[in-house]
Amino acid sequence: MILKSIKIPSMTEQLREIVFDTETTGFNFSGDDRIVEIGCVEMINHTPTGKTYHVYINPEREVPEEVVRVHGLTTEFLKDKPTFKEISKEFREFIGDANLVAHNAMFDMNFINAEFKRINMEEISFDRMIDTLAISRKKNPHLAKHNLDSLCQRYGIDNSHRELHGALLDARLLAEVYIELLGGKEVDFFKMNEGETEIKTASNTIQMKKKELRPSRNWTVNEEELKRHNEFIASLGENTIWNPKIEEIQN
Repeated sequence: MILKSIKIPSMTEQLREIVFDTETTGFNFSGDDRIVEIGCVEMINHTPTGKTYHVYINPEREVPEEVVRVHGLTTEFLKDKPTFKEISKEFREFIGDANLVAHNAMFDMNFINAEFKRINMEEISFDRMIDTLAISRKKNPHLAKHNLDSLCQRYGIDNSHRELHGALLDARLLAEVYIELLGGKEVDFFKMNEGETEIKTASNTIQMKKKELRPSRNWTVNEEELKRHNEFIASLGENTIWNPKIEEIQN
């Protein structure tokens, strides 16, 4: 699958991304397994805005006990929650036309689109997908594991409160991991001259807009500052490795 390039904005542009996660009744998106929870975190220019979307969903079927042990969402808990059809419009409005970031993104996107297909709504294009699993495998080929817990440990992200899988919690952790995968909070490619560059991942090409370097600072010192400096150097003695000529204090 060929994915579109992800543009990094200039100073006057904004890049909106939605980091999201789902919990389901199982692994068979094309069969009778359904989504039971969606959690989304909004990011603007790779920075979480604090705006989130979270919903529990009635899957209209039983939740297997072995799956409950993973996310804790029982059939009884979910039976009075809205169906996917009932939340489909607000969910679609929240994600808008943003790029969609997920870990093992094909899993989540296949489930999302299967739900839309069931209610005869337009499916989401896969070219909006950014897969952090693919990025991690490309950037960290030496790692034995690339799951969310392993990446949190690698990048020093506190996930001690993650006892069970939860869509919103996992989306928040993934947002932090995604920032680190792109280079951290101070990404080096933001410090380049004008022009464009790109990072190629296993599934994706991310094109970055380079920004101007901040102008060089030309520091100047006055006579008093220079005198104090030279007096300090002189106090180090003749055998100092500096061994300067201190003309200003020879008189």
